[in-house]
Amino acid sequence: MDERPTNARKPHRGIYLLPNLFTTGAMFAGFYAIIAAIGGRYTEAAIAVFVAGLLDGLDGRVARMTGTQSEFGVQYDSLSDLVSFGLAPALVMYTWSLSSLTAYGSMWGKVGWAAAFLYAACAALRLARFNTQVGVADKRYFQGLASPAAAGLCMSFVWTIEKFDMSGLDVQFVTPVVAVVAGLLMVSNVRYFSFKAWPMSDRVPFFWIPVALLVFVALAIDPPRVLFGVIGLYVLSGPIMTLWGRRRTREQRAQRERGDA
Repeated sequence: MDERPTNARKPHRGIYLLPNLFTTGAMFAGFYAIIAAIGGRYTEAAIAVFVAGLLDGLDGRVARMTGTQSEFGVQYDSLSDLVSFGLAPALVMYTWSLSSLTAYGSMWGKVGWAAAFLYAACAALRLARFNTQVGVADKRYFQGLASPAAAGLCMSFVWTIEKFDMSGLDVQFVTPVVAVVAGLLMVSNVRYFSFKAWPMSDRVPFFWIPVALLVFVALAIDPPRVLFGVIGLYVLSGPIMTLWGRRRTREQRAQRERGDA
């Protein structure tokens, strides 16, 4: 006989508000970047994508700090990332520079929109692969360039060119290369250091305090070029770290073979 009270209610199912507000804010910033690019305000569009990156970094930390992590939040965050770091950068680069390639003929026009689509598609594939590796992959490293970093590379490129009082027309043959390289790095097996596992504790060496101050001062003086330089170095660090790791693996294998001989 069922002795449960008849007035018992099923537990209410809902979503956590705070982290999902940050995620919604990131998606809004990505959407605004698209609107700004359509209106020809490319510097605003680039800044909006960086704001989306900042909010995207906060939502996960807020969820972990408040114990409000959920499967819904994981999926919603991925959809937001697709808008902010996949579609938004692709459309900004297309309206800013890639669409101007149509002046050289239909073939060049196809190269322009194909480069933008390749970037967006690679971002979607990167996010799908990341979701399937949650809880399995090494949290210290990313497999492939993270979509926020790829978006940061593209948007800092746009922002830097605009800072020099130039336009997308002046770099219309460089923009496809930036878009394609950023897209392919996202779906590559190149290993990148993940800052999600840093710092390892609440305490950090004193050395990092003046370094952080120098970064803040540099950003205040010239944000676009500093961001482009820092993100560019991070993008290059992946292939260098991957090649160095493979070289060490070959050396260790050779040492074991010599030891067995």
